[in-house]
Amino acid sequence: MNRQATTARGRRWRAGLVAGGVTAALVGGSIAIAASAHAAAGCRVVYSAPSQWPGGFTANVAVTNLGDPLNGWRLTWTFPAGQQVTQAWNATVTSSGSQVTATNVSYNANLGTNATVSFGFNGSWTSSNTAPTSFALNGVTCTGSVGPTTPPPTTTAPPTTAPPTTAPPTPTPTVTPRPPGDPQAVVNDMQPGWNLGNTLDATGDNLAGSGETSWGNPLVTQALIRTIKAQGFKSIRIPTTWTHHHGAAPNYTIDATRLARVKQVVDWALAEDLYVMINLHHDSWQWINTMPSNRSTVLARYSALWTQLATTFRDSSPKLHFESVNEPQFANSSGDAQNAQLLDELNRTFHRIVRGSGGNNATRLLILPTLHTSSDQARLDELASTFTALGDRNLIATVHYYGYWPFSVNVAGGYRFDATAQQDVIDSLNRVQNTFVSRGIPVVIGEFGLLGFDRHTGTIQQGEKLKFFEFFGYHTRTRNIATQLWDNGQHLGRTSFQWSDPELIAQIKSAWTTRSGTAASDMIFVPRTGAVTAKSLALNLNGLSFQSLRQGSTNLVQGTDYTVSGNQLTLTAAALTRLVGNRAYGVNATLHAHFSAGVPWRINILSHDRPVLQNATGTTSAFSIPTAFNGDQLATMEAKYADGSNAGPHNWTSYKEFDVTFAPNYSANTISLTSTFFAEVNDNAPVTLTFHFWSGTTVTYTVRRTGSAVTGTVG
Repeated sequence: MNRQATTARGRRWRAGLVAGGVTAALVGGSIAIAASAHAAAGCRVVYSAPSQWPGGFTANVAVTNLGDPLNGWRLTWTFPAGQQVTQAWNATVTSSGSQVTATNVSYNANLGTNATVSFGFNGSWTSSNTAPTSFALNGVTCTGSVGPTTPPPTTTAPPTTAPPTTAPPTPTPTVTPRPPGDPQAVVNDMQPGWNLGNTLDATGDNLAGSGETSWGNPLVTQALIRTIKAQGFKSIRIPTTWTHHHGAAPNYTIDATRLARVKQVVDWALAEDLYVMINLHHDSWQWINTMPSNRSTVLARYSALWTQLATTFRDSSPKLHFESVNEPQFANSSGDAQNAQLLDELNRTFHRIVRGSGGNNATRLLILPTLHTSSDQARLDELASTFTALGDRNLIATVHYYGYWPFSVNVAGGYRFDATAQQDVIDSLNRVQNTFVSRGIPVVIGEFGLLGFDRHTGTIQQGEKLKFFEFFGYHTRTRNIATQLWDNGQHLGRTSFQWSDPELIAQIKSAWTTRSGTAASDMIFVPRTGAVTAKSLALNLNGLSFQSLRQGSTNLVQGTDYTVSGNQLTLTAAALTRLVGNRAYGVNATLHAHFSAGVPWRINILSHDRPVLQNATGTTSAFSIPTAFNGDQLATMEAKYADGSNAGPHNWTSYKEFDVTFAPNYSANTISLTSTFFAEVNDNAPVTLTFHFWSGTTVTYTVRRTGSAVTGTVG
């Protein structure tokens, strides 16, 4: 799930594989491996790979500095089986062969004595995925003790407590009065929802706004909350990270200014009659994930925080809901059984504390997540067991959904919202419905979107992402599952209050109440030269009927300009000749197909010629191919060696990841290949690139890396 570029993640800063589509999308399950390598002349490293699939895996790394405070850190290791890092977050990761180097990013450079920093990555493997066993921090091998090169720390690391061999006794569920109304009815009324992302959950510790601006978003204003209400949202999830905003053990006293600020934002939302959700957010991967080796300390800290939050909000409106933890995960555990036990313990502890705090907390709706907020069946079953044991009717289950992973990030040829991506939506939601909703347990998908949005919303082609949001909105609505859109500022401007993509939000809003018609594509390509011929486009009627085809406010004439037969829309040669006009490259006309319900489907009519690439030279850190796109648009890129084997990152597929390994720049007339791509290209081995364009045209190109120098030739 955290699956972004090989630099610090985009502003989503996700951690761990989240959503039913990520692990299950590739293998329908996961294999966990874990290893622990202990510290250096001042460090301890905990390495785990909680998710694995054929040819790929996700790893988490926690580095504890036992020596003197560091201002800038570098962790190195060697993969014993030749694994490769393909994406990373919270660190900049580079590799040379099996040697890997992870360095800090701007916001986590300072690492004090006994402080821990965590980062993660996606990787690829071939023959095996053996965990590394030796790490070095700033050049000193990690040994688990403080070496003689630095003085002993003035404080010692907190003692760790081995996890019990048996689960703790099950507390007797507290019998609580029912709130007015039905929990499922409340969840229905929460739809639709929105996330105030990358704000109060930001992990930076700057003074302005108690850290809420450290990830680039402005301070929250009451006007923003009112805008959310005015846009038709009925609930708001306010992710909140507490790691840097409380004191030391044993009290872990929350900073009064921070707590007052969170309460102010919550009260603004409640004043707008919104349902509100608060949680422990990035705490999940910052310190809660150490629970397998640090159980007593994590439980004490977790309990102290929720005790204070429950007390602060005990008399707040019942429309305020508590979520126990965001995307729970555990580093270096013994496997699924221990993960399930630890999450069950956290959720029960949370439940006991909140219910015991009285006031409106006695019946407040509480939200419990699956491990990684995954919709894999095993994870759902684990949470269902917790619900059964608690016996509390006023609970909500939550998962996250970011789509079928190849489509969600545009890799492995998943650039279309095709039948496989659609089936992943259906399968994930069916599992959630069958496990919870059909048994009377309401569900909120606390985050949804596409992972490629962490870079920018153009990673997935416009028409394909519109189809995803239409499809997802329909299938959640018909299953009575509430959804909360993840927005870290890439959708709604926090000060302009304008949507960055009006077409996208229109589609999302339409799906709240109805279906919309779509089509196989939102583009029809017409050659710039030669005869213009009729073009057909398959419509996705989605149970609706086709009504009309318009250019602006003018209806095209059925039978003369176009015909419709079943789900096939065909524009005549005469109509296309008129629409393309002088056949200048690019979009010459825009049509809209109107259906009996929902938003119209935009169809751009484009003139194009075969794209032309030119020879180029550059370096592994700066290489661009001069490209005359000639009205076409790039869909994906394949990379293969002369022997037919796959080149570059994600070497289990020839199709590389959009934006991460290559990116078109239509205004500059270039296609860039990134350092991430060349980092996993063999030296002096020609690589044949095949660029696939949306018109259906393919163009080949050859690149060769010699050290840091790169040459590119046509053909």
